[in-house]
Amino acid sequence: MAKNNNGKMSREQAGEKGGKATSRNHDQEFYEEIGKKGGEATAKNHDQEFYEEIGQKGGEARTRQRKNNKSS
Repeated sequence: MAKNNNGKMSREQAGEKGGKATSRNHDQEFYEEIGKKGGEATAKNHDQEFYEEIGQKGGEARTRQRKNNKSS
């Protein structure tokens, strides 16, 4: 793993290393459970307007992606 000029890992490198270690130590069920918990926490902390906004943004991004694929 590459080091910064000061000989330390970057945050990105540390995150990647931690993510790889986590994936070696846990199975699909672990990820399903933390995803479910995260979804429940998000639902508890946000209202319908939040979901409408992110749905709108997702739709716009998907439209741009489709347009880019057609022009390629």
